Amino acid sequence: MTAHESSSTDAPHSNRLIAFLARFRFYLTWLAMLLVFAMMAVAVYKLTHEVRYDEVVDALAKTSWRAIGLAVLFTALSFVALIYYDLNALDYIGRKLPVGPVAATAFSAYAIGNTAGFGALSGGAIRFRAYSRLGLSPEDIARVIAFVTFAFGLGLLAVSSIAALVTAPRLASIVGFDAYYLRLGAVAVLIVLGALLFVGRNGRHVQIMRIRLRLPDTLTSSRQFLITAADLAVSASVLYVLLPQTNIGWPSFFAIYATAVGLGVLSHVPAGLGVFEAVIIGALGNAISLDILLGSLMLYRMIYHVLPLTIAIVMVIVSEARALAKHPVASDIGNVAIRLSPPLLSAFALLLGTMLIFSSVTPTPDTDLDILSGFIPLSVVESAHFLSSLLGLGLVIASRGLAQRLDGAWWVALLCGVFGFLFSFLRAVALGEAAFLGFFVVAMLLNRKRFQRPASLFSQVLSTPWIMAIGIILAGATTILLFVYRDVDYSHQLWWQFEFFGEAPRGLRALLGVSILSGAVAIFSLLRPAFNRPDDVTAEDIARASAIVDGQDNADANLVRMGDKHVMFSDSGRSFIMYGIQGRSWIALGDPVGDREETAEMIWRFVERARDAGGRAVLYQVSPALLSYCADAGLRAFKLGEMALVNLATFDLKGGRLAGLRQALNKGKRDGMEFSIVEREKVPAIMPELKAVSESWLAHHQTREKGFSLGAFDEDYVAAMPVAIIRMGERIVAFATLFLTDTKVEASVDLMRFAPEAPRGAMDFLFVSLIEHLKTAEYQWFNLGMAPLSGMSKREVAPVWDRIGSTLFEHGERFYNFKGLRAFKSKFHPKWEPRYFAVAGGTGAVLALMDVTLLISGGVRGVVGK
Repeated sequence: MTAHESSSTDAPHSNRLIAFLARFRFYLTWLAMLLVFAMMAVAVYKLTHEVRYDEVVDALAKTSWRAIGLAVLFTALSFVALIYYDLNALDYIGRKLPVGPVAATAFSAYAIGNTAGFGALSGGAIRFRAYSRLGLSPEDIARVIAFVTFAFGLGLLAVSSIAALVTAPRLASIVGFDAYYLRLGAVAVLIVLGALLFVGRNGRHVQIMRIRLRLPDTLTSSRQFLITAADLAVSASVLYVLLPQTNIGWPSFFAIYATAVGLGVLSHVPAGLGVFEAVIIGALGNAISLDILLGSLMLYRMIYHVLPLTIAIVMVIVSEARALAKHPVASDIGNVAIRLSPPLLSAFALLLGTMLIFSSVTPTPDTDLDILSGFIPLSVVESAHFLSSLLGLGLVIASRGLAQRLDGAWWVALLCGVFGFLFSFLRAVALGEAAFLGFFVVAMLLNRKRFQRPASLFSQVLSTPWIMAIGIILAGATTILLFVYRDVDYSHQLWWQFEFFGEAPRGLRALLGVSILSGAVAIFSLLRPAFNRPDDVTAEDIARASAIVDGQDNADANLVRMGDKHVMFSDSGRSFIMYGIQGRSWIALGDPVGDREETAEMIWRFVERARDAGGRAVLYQVSPALLSYCADAGLRAFKLGEMALVNLATFDLKGGRLAGLRQALNKGKRDGMEFSIVEREKVPAIMPELKAVSESWLAHHQTREKGFSLGAFDEDYVAAMPVAIIRMGERIVAFATLFLTDTKVEASVDLMRFAPEAPRGAMDFLFVSLIEHLKTAEYQWFNLGMAPLSGMSKREVAPVWDRIGSTLFEHGERFYNFKGLRAFKSKFHPKWEPRYFAVAGGTGAVLALMDVTLLISGGVRGVVGK
């Protein structure tokens, strides 16, 4: 076999491997995270092979209150620095917001991000919820999220490199690495960062391939570096003051801490759990007693992660308590805290559930067991211990529903919290655990009105990330169990030993129960029954939807009359979503139609219905007002273009601004064109003429009918609405179907067809005449439709999607008349309003757009053959 033949044979195998990795990259990423956590857990277990649980507890108890007080103080200073990340980002994009709401938002975002991991996503969702209510556009919010994410990463690199450069000899002796190479690597990183700082001076732009970025100016970069350095310095001091006195100086420790934080962030394991500990133990294990080091790490987690999240919940409780007491909440801080209560309580439930699971595999102090043995039967203690672990899993599962504001999740979490509170006294006199659970129950009761979505928690299936998160929790519980009872020899008899002081059997049974229940939940989620495709829309459905359309403001909602889309009504029947299905994509067209109070619930229901069917939820051509609801439902938004809206109250052909349109109107009249409106009841009489114009237009343009977001010439559809026509003599040469509603807030057109013999300028004449007619009829706005890819951001840290869109807009004329379409609409001097499409998860955006294109074009044939 020749070398060429060998490479040809290997190519298909390589292609299949690449295709496999691309197809399952999402699942493989989560499996890799679980593997990383497992490896780190094994590393920690082996590194601490000579440490015993009792020694860790003793070391923890010996920590001075002075050290704890200093740790709390440094934690507060760290979060002050973190708040300045957001303030600096807002200054960078040129937006000013009140400091109070920004501080509350940033504090909550970091409290959740530090606990749940994926700071850019979990913290980003928090920022989107809050900042959208404070008036920031989606583009500005995306730039804030990008700024704080990259600022932390680059700042961490810079600070770590400087620390490593200064303390290289000491750091090398700790980690067992040559000091020369440490300094060489640090210098290389600093040179690259210095070059970026130099290139970006005065806010210069740089071109990286086809992406143009505006780098922060020198002042912004310097200020951000100081903020990052201060944040890392005080957060490192939180752990440093909890450690005993050693010969390791603070600078050396700071370098180790920064490395551990960086690796924890890169691992994407929630809060860097296991990864951070493994690095710290590996670096400091020879200099500090391992039992003391483990105790300090546990206390660090409590102070730096649990305490801020608890404070954020306190903010919510105070805000809700003031509202219940009918105290006027004038402060924006209170409004932001109330807005963020579902995600905060969700993170707290996840934390408490993990706490209950972990405590079920750790021994109860002998003093507590002595108290319980005096007046509580063994069977009650055993049952409370076993059930507490299951309640912990219940809280973990319910936390997902709390983030979605499900009323069923609220009930499950509340009951788990109440029973967990009671069992904390029956299985052990766990006052701290009971305090946290009681605090959680109070917070849940005060926030009852935030969880009004009438959806069953048990109808919700866990997504792959949640299943993997539960897997990480179980792996952590298993590691703790093996660590705590490493001196107990395993035997089958342990499962059947029931004694007051028999802690190992109790922990084994609790872990088994949680594992079985979580396995059942995972299997149910992964092997959920197939969802039947929804029934086609009926004439009755169209009539119900049309009645809703007539009573609201969105003229384009008249597309429901086409009958080519499914319709999902709200429980009250006052609202609906129209959608189509293409491939795996469930594509909703526009905002929910009808009662605005039901908007959030309609979005949630649509996303859940698509998910239950194994599909991908897509919202197409939605307005900016819907983006905060999309963020709540876990959808990622991308800009599609801009909608052109003409203000009819200010539209006036007099003067020089609209001179071109006035000339087009006068020229059309001179050419013999006559404009008129045919009411819907009279449309059937002219249907044959309209059909002839439509067929000649399709033939002339060598195209076919579209669908979904565009109407097609169907006689029943055309007859369901008024039609604007242009006559030349007695013959109709052009027409447009009108979208109107009874509120007269907005009007638009759908089908626009011109006969080949229609005079040039007929389109301008039709639009100007129609606008004049609608203005006389006292309509407020005329919707000219969307200009695709228009208005994409080219500035600073704009998303890659925007940069691709702006490039296509500038250079894609051979594929689509992007500039020409915008130029035509611009003649009317409209108000440009952005339109978006939002996708569940955001990872399938390109596939979702392909499905939208196929749905509009009627399949591949429609795309290829126009």
